[in-house]
Amino acid sequence: AERRNDSVQAYLTSRGIPGGRIMSEAFGENDLRVPTADGVRELQNRRVEITYGPNSGM
Repeated sequence: AERRNDSVQAYLTSRGIPGGRIMSEAFGENDLRVPTADGVRELQNRRVEITYGPNSGM
């Protein structure tokens, strides 16, 4: 989750978005979209969520 988070941040800043305007958090196994048993990988849980605009931040 941390690597994916860092990768998305790097991509956004490389496209001109100021790093100070980006807020991000890696959730890892703490906030799954689809609950799974231990050791089961679910593609929907490998995600990055981006919000944009007033009152859309974390």
